[in-house]
Amino acid sequence: MAPLRVLCVHGYRQNGASFRDKTGALRKLLKKQVELVYMTAPLKVEHDRNAEVPVKENDSVPGPGGDEDSRGWWFSDTVARSFSAQQQCEESLGLDESVATVREAVKAQGPFDGILGFSQGAAFVAMLCSLQEQKVEPEFNFRFAILVAGFRSACREHQNFYSAPLQMPSLHVFGLEDRVIPDNMSRELLPSFQDPQVLIHPGGHFVPAASAHRQTYQDFLKRFQ
Repeated sequence: MAPLRVLCVHGYRQNGASFRDKTGALRKLLKKQVELVYMTAPLKVEHDRNAEVPVKENDSVPGPGGDEDSRGWWFSDTVARSFSAQQQCEESLGLDESVATVREAVKAQGPFDGILGFSQGAAFVAMLCSLQEQKVEPEFNFRFAILVAGFRSACREHQNFYSAPLQMPSLHVFGLEDRVIPDNMSRELLPSFQDPQVLIHPGGHFVPAASAHRQTYQDFLKRFQ
């Protein structure tokens, strides 16, 4: 049986290479079921020398892929070109460019069976699922979504993505000790999907891939094999 091809969408201040490094355990856990394909967001995140050290969207030190090339999918502060999941905003910056980048990745590297997102990437995946169901992105043909530490965007212009529960089969993964995206923020995204499956782990802000989680991932994925 051919493995399912899954497009992987990294978190804010990560890139495709660094996210690949941080999900090695997941690749190993699911190597018989899935082939994970990584892409990088188009928006470059500038480092503010005067700011506090930003909380990176992972619980580990920069891997060999390097987080030096920090990227994001949209900015909630259009002036500072920065992002915070908690920031209420009227409009965002860069989302259209990011959707176009996914469109190109699907054309160049697809087809994909599913899509996986982490943190800001998971919030973005929910938006991509909405665009697919609204039939405004004919290139998108994902059969399932895995959202790790996802959340509803607090930006007013994004609220149309949550107008109707999505039919897309989804697995929502979040940690009870997550300090970057607290689990209540991930729970708020669940009603945006018709039949959300849930995997809760006791840890923090990372993609869990312990043997204890294998069965939940496998049970979800085998529906599409």
